[in-house]
Amino acid sequence: MEIRVDSSGKLFEEAELKVVGIFQKDDAKSKKIPDIKEKELKTLFQSLKSSHTFGASLGERFFLNNTNGDSYLLIGLGNKKALSSEVLRKQVAAFIKSHLASAKSLAIDLDSFFSTQFERNANAVIEGALLSDYKFDKYKTSSQEQNLKEVSLKTTKKNASQLSKIVKNALPMIESMKLARDYATEVPNFLNSVKYASLVEQDVKKNLKGVKVKILNKADIKKERMELFLSVNAGSAYEPRLVHLTYTPKKKTRKMKHIALVGKGITFDTGGYSLKPSASIMGMKYDMAGSSTVYGAFRAAVLQGAPHKLTCIMAITDNAVSSKATFPDSVIKTRNGKTVEILNTDAEGRLALADALDYTCDLKPDVIFDAATLTGACLVALGDEVCGLMSNDESLVKSIKKAAQARDEYIWELPIVPEFRDHIKSKVADIKNIGKPMRAGTAVAGAFLQEFIKNGISWAHFDIAGVANNQDHLPYCTPGTASALMVRTMVEYIHNA
Repeated sequence: MEIRVDSSGKLFEEAELKVVGIFQKDDAKSKKIPDIKEKELKTLFQSLKSSHTFGASLGERFFLNNTNGDSYLLIGLGNKKALSSEVLRKQVAAFIKSHLASAKSLAIDLDSFFSTQFERNANAVIEGALLSDYKFDKYKTSSQEQNLKEVSLKTTKKNASQLSKIVKNALPMIESMKLARDYATEVPNFLNSVKYASLVEQDVKKNLKGVKVKILNKADIKKERMELFLSVNAGSAYEPRLVHLTYTPKKKTRKMKHIALVGKGITFDTGGYSLKPSASIMGMKYDMAGSSTVYGAFRAAVLQGAPHKLTCIMAITDNAVSSKATFPDSVIKTRNGKTVEILNTDAEGRLALADALDYTCDLKPDVIFDAATLTGACLVALGDEVCGLMSNDESLVKSIKKAAQARDEYIWELPIVPEFRDHIKSKVADIKNIGKPMRAGTAVAGAFLQEFIKNGISWAHFDIAGVANNQDHLPYCTPGTASALMVRTMVEYIHNA
């Protein structure tokens, strides 16, 4: 689908369906009535006997045609004071999605949807429109054809230049989110660790000029002493891969930071010998969504010309069961020299991340973000709607929360208190990979990861277990696929760090 800027109104007039946002207006009797600004449209609306049924409440729709055969869709936006960019994103995505198969061209009267915060609100409209058409149907022998090819945004000539820039900047983000969705939604009998690393390498070489690619195979990972990471891979039929990407901006400044993004890439998680029950094992192809999220953020930031040096590390393997798989009760030495007692092989993501984080610390970044579908406990604590956040730096937390708010994504900080470190003390090793049953599972996992962050490095852990997929409540996310949520928050932080 293509987005076009329309400053003359010509595309609006030619479109099969013209979409106008309508707010509620209170009359003297405090009844909700639609506030239609355009005189001809208002006259046409009021001439219809059915007009009394439309009050412009949020999400309400009303179709009408004029004598020239032009079709209009009035979208109720409710109370103007309650409008937000997320409301716009959802409403636009909802009506675009409902017309993907029925119209070839659709025009939006952008200025009827908002009158303030032009950049933020216009960006929300663009994201709502372009993210709503995502689908993953490559394995279907037949699927519903998408007829909608063009969405035009009508605005004033004064705003057209700014809108064109907003569209240009939004496209890399949306492209990267869709690619992240593709990777995470892909089926595990296709996307093994070797194939996944190869796809990322191909994309970098094709689209990310100037980005250095380094892919470590099993022998390389062994040389790096990543025994924890290798312990997760021990039962697999495929070698692990550690993808290491580096971007340095052309213009180096004193304010330039080095920001590293680290992602858990478990292409399928059986739980190992701590085997998952059948009800929990379905959907474990999404256990690599942490890696697709950080790659999506890295990719978007690079294409948008990020002002900071960026590193992206993806620890990729599956967690399979075989005669060579790691046994529970095993003790493994980590890259940083500590020993870990593995009491639960289904708590594998933190093992792969631990070595990857230690490796990343040696690169001496200023900030490390890691993302992982790490704990089921995060869903219990925060549901499917909120991302868990843990960090060793309160100022970093404030910046992340600010970025999430700017991008309308939900994030909530969970504490890592000193007592949580007692939860992971082992009787036979330095630490163990699980804490007390049914006690602060998400934050204790964060405490485990923090053991591998070197002093002086700001670090934040995103537990995306709840938000990585099946965000059916969001019209701009496709049911049954990955969401790529938190990509926008990370990119927002990167640009404003």
